[in-house]
Amino acid sequence: MSMPFGYASPEQIMRDRAEYARKGIARGRSVVVMQYADGILFVAPNPSKALHKISEIYDRIGFAAVGRYNEFESLRLAGIRYADINGYTFNRNDVTGRGLANLYAQQLGMIFTESIKSLEVEIVVAEVGESQSDDQIYRLTFDGSVFDEQGMAVIGGQAEAVAGRLKERYRDNLPLPEALEAALVALTEPGGERPPTTQIEVAVLDRGREHRKFLRLAGPRLEKLLETAKSETPPDKPAAEDVSLPEPPTAPDGDIDTGSAE
Repeated sequence: MSMPFGYASPEQIMRDRAEYARKGIARGRSVVVMQYADGILFVAPNPSKALHKISEIYDRIGFAAVGRYNEFESLRLAGIRYADINGYTFNRNDVTGRGLANLYAQQLGMIFTESIKSLEVEIVVAEVGESQSDDQIYRLTFDGSVFDEQGMAVIGGQAEAVAGRLKERYRDNLPLPEALEAALVALTEPGGERPPTTQIEVAVLDRGREHRKFLRLAGPRLEKLLETAKSETPPDKPAAEDVSLPEPPTAPDGDIDTGSAE
């Protein structure tokens, strides 16, 4: 039986959709989400002051995304509606990061399998808990896959390279200034120039705040935090000592002293 003209196997269609989405996501800049001593930190290079990559979903739940703005913005709004309805109908404690991650996974998976074009997005849903062990960070890809990340997550752009640089500096219970410095170092290409403060989007889920844990850091507050980070950064390692042989001693008249009695 001959195949109809233009036929493509389901496997090939899925591969093409996945490749299309990966290329779109990789064109953007990476976003870092990581735990620090008092909560969860979000950092993203973003020159726009109006189009945010980092947002609040609910009291203790944050959202970060890369890819097409109109696509991940629709996901963010859907998450807010879900949280508001469930929090009002049942109890505010029933709104969890895991529930939102499941909602997004269903939506992304359905669009990936049923639509002609998959969404060019990758997102992180993070929930801050009463203690660091209760924090949750979920990374979701364009096809609806969910990954329960431990400690940190990097999405978009050159995610693998950024994650590698971040792992070199990451450790448990980092103070906020050191965590911010580690994230910015990871997001900056080796030998590249760090983006100015006005082009960095930073927010935290601070477990010490009452009620709403989400706090956006900008302006003088962010500049002060960066100054603190620089002052607390340990100095570079000193240069290796010069192990070359010393110059031979000289006699008082300027001639080289050979050490002989002559």
